[in-house]
Amino acid sequence: MKSKVTSPSHALAGLQDGMTVMIGGFLCVGTPEGLVDEVLAKGSKDLTVIGNDTGFPERGIGKLIVAKRVKKAMASHIGTNPETGRQMHSGETDVVLVPQGTLAEQVRAAGAGLGGVLTPTGVGTVVEEGKQKLTIEGKEYLLELPLHADFALIKAHKADEKGNLVYRRAARNFNPLMATAAKVVVAEVEEIVPVGAIDPDEVMTPGLFVTYVVRAGS
Repeated sequence: MKSKVTSPSHALAGLQDGMTVMIGGFLCVGTPEGLVDEVLAKGSKDLTVIGNDTGFPERGIGKLIVAKRVKKAMASHIGTNPETGRQMHSGETDVVLVPQGTLAEQVRAAGAGLGGVLTPTGVGTVVEEGKQKLTIEGKEYLLELPLHADFALIKAHKADEKGNLVYRRAARNFNPLMATAAKVVVAEVEEIVPVGAIDPDEVMTPGLFVTYVVRAGS
C-alpha cells in the first residue's frame, strides 16, 4: 500500500471555503496545531468548525476564530477564548453550544452509521428547542442527530506509513471519534515508524480511517 505520509499543504489541498471541519483536542491538548496553521496559511474561510472547545485566542481553534475564518462553531465550551463570546454576541459568528457528552455521542454516531442518539440531557431547557422528543418508558429524551464533516484534523503521538495511530494519554480525547466521522482525515503526528513497528494491540485508530499523515513541524 502507498504511504499516506505527505505534506500539510497536500493533505489540505481539498479543503474549500464553507466546508465543515472537525478539530480534535481538549483545551488544545491533542489539537493539531500545525494543521490549524496550515488552514490559516491556505486562507480557508466561512468554515463550520466542530470541536470540544474553541481553544485560546493564540492557540488551536482560537486562532481561526480570531482570524474570522469560522462562520459557525459547534462546541461544548468557549470560556477560555473571550473572542468567541464577543463574536457570538455581536452576531459575527454562529456559535452552537452543545453539552460535552452529547457532542461526543453525535460524532460517534456519525462514525458508527447511526441515525442519532437519545439523551435526557437538555430536556426542559433551551437545548431542546427545535429538536424531536421521544418518551420511552415514561422518560423524555432528545433525539440528537449525527455530526459529519468534510475534514477531520486530528493529533496522534505515533503513526506508521499506513496511518495506524497511537495517541498519548489525555491527547486521545476527541481524536479517535473524529477520525471516524469525516470524509477526509488528516493526522498530525510526532513520530512516524515503518509498517509493522506498532504492535496491533497498541493501535487506537486503524489506518483504514486515515487519509493522510503529516509529521508535526513539517
